[in-house]
Amino acid sequence: MRVWTVHVRQGHDTILVREGFAVLAFLFPMLWFLVNRMWLVLLLYVALGAMLGAATQALPEAVIAAGALTVQLLVGFHARDLRRWTLQRRGWRLLGVVAAKGGEDEALARLYGGRPDLLAWSAARA
Repeated sequence: MRVWTVHVRQGHDTILVREGFAVLAFLFPMLWFLVNRMWLVLLLYVALGAMLGAATQALPEAVIAAGALTVQLLVGFHARDLRRWTLQRRGWRLLGVVAAKGGEDEALARLYGGRPDLLAWSAARA
């Protein structure tokens, strides 16, 4: 069963942010941050990379590689939390959590089935 957090903002569609490890953020973090419009997180990621690169210059390459892998794993595990943080900074409100066996469509159907008032909110914006 997959779990999503539900974020709402007046005048916008509902956003679902999936829980769990973000493989694409692990493999391509800067691109993932850009696609999700997480500019501040991208800036912090680049700054952290520059600082760590300067601080670990004298260390053996194996240690640097292990440190880089550790940072990438942390990005993969926390990327969705950083997305929720970015949404909150932009005025999105966390409505709750929804779980479904299928994909986002089933999760939205389950959400709207339990919360028909959200459909009225969505219809009011159209």
